[in-house]
Amino acid sequence: MRFFRRRSRPDRPDTSRRRAEFGDTVRIANTPVTTAAGYADRTGSCYGFTTPSVTGVEVIGPSLTDDALAVGFDDGTTAWFDPALVIFLDANAGQVAQIGDKRLVRASSGDWVENPESSATGISP
Repeated sequence: MRFFRRRSRPDRPDTSRRRAEFGDTVRIANTPVTTAAGYADRTGSCYGFTTPSVTGVEVIGPSLTDDALAVGFDDGTTAWFDPALVIFLDANAGQVAQIGDKRLVRASSGDWVENPESSATGISP
């Protein structure tokens, strides 16, 4: 039996990968549209998602699903991208987020797990 790899197309990144989520380290795919915008192959952090038809944000890429991911970069810039152009690199296990009196820690799976020592000990990130 022979197995064939699907040929990659530079204008269409592989969407079978894990979708980036808040807190993930990501890389922007190298495509004609990301190159023209100056973001191709840049690494950053995923800050969240939105629905462009509701929020009116400008999205880099076709945004065929009316969905966009915000990515922040070390130089302080942030841009919205079609999710197909955002490549997951790392879930950054060990990150801490504080929401009210709840303290969440990022697991290696990418899940946010409530720390049982949250507000009882007064721990803050």
